[in-house]
Amino acid sequence: MPEISLLIAQLKSLLTGEHNKFANLANVSALLMQNLSEINWVGFYLFDPEKDELVLGPFQGKVACMHIKLGKGVCGTSAKEQTTIAVDDVQQFKGYIACDSSAKSELVIPLIKDSQLFGVLDLDSPLKGRFDSKTINALEEFCQTLVKVID
Repeated sequence: MPEISLLIAQLKSLLTGEHNKFANLANVSALLMQNLSEINWVGFYLFDPEKDELVLGPFQGKVACMHIKLGKGVCGTSAKEQTTIAVDDVQQFKGYIACDSSAKSELVIPLIKDSQLFGVLDLDSPLKGRFDSKTINALEEFCQTLVKVID
Protein backbone atom coordinates (compact mmCIF):
# COMPACT_ATOMS: atom_id res chain seq x y z
CA MET A 1 0.00 0.00 0.00
CA PRO A 2 1.33 3.46 -0.82
CA GLU A 3 2.22 5.73 2.07
CA ILE A 4 -1.05 6.93 3.61
CA SER A 5 0.22 10.50 3.87
CA LEU A 6 0.63 10.56 0.07
CA LEU A 7 -2.91 9.25 -0.49
CA ILE A 8 -4.30 11.79 1.98
CA ALA A 9 -2.42 14.60 0.23
CA GLN A 10 -3.85 13.44 -3.11
CA LEU A 11 -7.31 13.24 -1.54
CA LYS A 12 -7.10 16.82 -0.27
CA SER A 13 -5.79 18.03 -3.62
CA LEU A 14 -8.65 16.33 -5.48
CA LEU A 15 -11.39 17.69 -3.23
CA THR A 16 -10.20 21.20 -2.39
CA GLY A 17 -12.68 23.65 -3.86
CA GLU A 18 -14.87 20.89 -5.27
CA HIS A 19 -18.39 20.61 -3.91
CA ASN A 20 -20.20 17.88 -5.84
CA LYS A 21 -20.20 14.86 -3.55
CA PHE A 22 -20.85 12.37 -6.35
CA ALA A 23 -18.02 13.67 -8.53
CA ASN A 24 -15.73 13.77 -5.50
CA LEU A 25 -16.57 10.22 -4.41
CA ALA A 26 -16.09 9.01 -7.99
CA ASN A 27 -12.57 10.46 -7.99
CA VAL A 28 -11.86 9.02 -4.54
CA SER A 29 -12.96 5.57 -5.77
CA ALA A 30 -10.60 5.88 -8.72
CA LEU A 31 -7.76 7.11 -6.49
CA LEU A 32 -8.07 4.06 -4.25
CA MET A 33 -8.51 1.59 -7.11
CA GLN A 34 -5.38 2.93 -8.82
CA ASN A 35 -3.25 2.87 -5.69
CA LEU A 36 -4.29 -0.28 -3.83
CA SER A 37 -3.14 -3.68 -4.99
CA GLU A 38 -5.24 -6.84 -5.03
CA ILE A 39 -8.56 -4.99 -4.96
CA ASN A 40 -11.34 -5.83 -7.39
CA TRP A 41 -14.03 -3.43 -6.15
CA VAL A 42 -13.94 -0.16 -4.26
CA GLY A 43 -16.75 2.26 -3.74
CA PHE A 44 -19.29 3.94 -1.57
CA TYR A 45 -22.73 3.17 -0.28
CA LEU A 46 -24.52 6.31 0.91
CA PHE A 47 -27.03 6.34 3.75
CA ASP A 48 -30.64 7.18 2.91
CA PRO A 49 -32.23 8.01 6.28
CA GLU A 50 -35.77 8.08 4.83
CA LYS A 51 -35.53 4.44 3.77
CA ASP A 52 -33.05 3.41 6.48
CA GLU A 53 -30.80 1.81 3.88
CA LEU A 54 -27.54 2.19 2.02
CA VAL A 55 -27.74 3.13 -1.65
CA LEU A 56 -24.99 2.44 -4.15
CA GLY A 57 -22.79 5.46 -4.80
CA PRO A 58 -19.71 6.00 -6.97
CA PHE A 59 -17.50 2.94 -7.37
CA GLN A 60 -14.86 1.17 -9.45
CA GLY A 61 -15.41 -2.47 -10.38
CA LYS A 62 -18.15 -4.83 -11.51
CA VAL A 63 -21.85 -4.06 -11.13
CA ALA A 64 -22.98 -4.06 -7.51
CA CYS A 65 -26.01 -4.40 -5.28
CA MET A 66 -27.96 -1.15 -5.36
CA HIS A 67 -29.74 -1.20 -1.97
CA ILE A 68 -28.59 -2.66 1.33
CA LYS A 69 -30.71 -2.51 4.48
CA LEU A 70 -28.95 -1.53 7.69
CA GLY A 71 -27.84 -4.63 9.55
CA LYS A 72 -27.67 -6.76 6.38
CA GLY A 73 -24.39 -8.07 4.97
CA VAL A 74 -21.00 -6.59 5.78
CA CYS A 75 -21.89 -3.07 4.60
CA GLY A 76 -25.23 -2.91 6.39
CA THR A 77 -23.76 -4.32 9.60
CA SER A 78 -20.86 -1.84 9.53
CA ALA A 79 -23.28 1.03 8.94
CA LYS A 80 -25.69 -0.04 11.68
CA GLU A 81 -22.95 -0.63 14.25
CA GLN A 82 -20.89 2.32 12.95
CA THR A 83 -17.74 0.25 13.19
CA THR A 84 -15.13 -0.99 10.74
CA ILE A 85 -15.53 -4.61 9.71
CA ALA A 86 -12.77 -6.62 8.04
CA VAL A 87 -13.77 -10.07 6.78
CA ASP A 88 -10.89 -12.40 5.91
CA ASP A 89 -13.19 -14.94 4.21
CA VAL A 90 -16.56 -13.63 3.06
CA GLN A 91 -18.01 -17.15 2.93
CA GLN A 92 -17.66 -17.29 6.71
CA PHE A 93 -19.64 -14.07 7.32
CA LYS A 94 -23.20 -14.91 8.31
CA GLY A 95 -25.59 -13.06 6.01
CA TYR A 96 -22.92 -12.15 3.45
CA ILE A 97 -24.43 -10.52 0.34
CA ALA A 98 -22.64 -11.95 -2.70
CA CYS A 99 -22.60 -9.33 -5.45
CA ASP A 100 -19.43 -10.70 -7.08
CA SER A 101 -18.38 -14.33 -6.70
CA SER A 102 -14.70 -13.42 -7.14
CA ALA A 103 -14.65 -11.44 -3.87
CA LYS A 104 -12.93 -13.44 -1.13
CA SER A 105 -12.34 -10.77 1.53
CA GLU A 106 -13.97 -7.45 2.31
CA LEU A 107 -13.31 -4.29 4.30
CA VAL A 108 -16.06 -1.82 5.17
CA ILE A 109 -15.42 1.47 6.96
CA PRO A 110 -18.34 3.63 8.12
CA LEU A 111 -18.24 7.31 7.20
CA ILE A 112 -19.49 9.45 10.06
CA LYS A 113 -19.87 13.18 9.35
CA ASP A 114 -21.08 15.61 12.02
CA SER A 115 -22.01 12.64 14.25
CA GLN A 116 -24.31 11.27 11.53
CA LEU A 117 -23.93 8.24 9.28
CA PHE A 118 -22.98 9.49 5.80
CA GLY A 119 -22.30 6.07 4.26
CA VAL A 120 -19.59 3.43 4.04
CA LEU A 121 -16.44 2.80 2.06
CA ASP A 122 -16.47 -0.77 0.77
CA LEU A 123 -13.45 -2.63 -0.61
CA ASP A 124 -13.40 -6.18 -1.98
CA SER A 125 -10.41 -8.36 -2.78
CA PRO A 126 -10.05 -11.61 -4.71
CA LEU A 127 -7.64 -12.76 -1.97
CA LYS A 128 -8.64 -14.15 1.41
CA GLY A 129 -7.16 -12.18 4.29
CA ARG A 130 -6.21 -9.19 2.10
CA PHE A 131 -6.85 -6.53 4.74
CA ASP A 132 -4.22 -6.54 7.49
CA SER A 133 -4.25 -4.21 10.49
CA LYS A 134 -1.82 -1.75 8.86
CA THR A 135 -4.06 -1.40 5.80
CA ILE A 136 -7.18 -1.11 7.94
CA ASN A 137 -5.65 1.62 10.13
CA ALA A 138 -4.39 3.54 7.09
CA LEU A 139 -7.76 3.41 5.34
CA GLU A 140 -9.57 4.46 8.52
CA GLU A 141 -7.27 7.50 8.69
CA PHE A 142 -7.99 8.16 5.00
CA CYS A 143 -11.75 8.01 5.69
CA GLN A 144 -11.46 10.36 8.68
CA THR A 145 -9.85 12.90 6.36
CA LEU A 146 -12.44 12.26 3.66
CA VAL A 147 -15.41 13.09 5.89
CA LYS A 148 -13.72 16.33 6.96
CA VAL A 149 -13.23 17.59 3.41
CA ILE A 150 -16.31 16.31 1.58
CA ASP A 151 -19.45 18.42 1.32
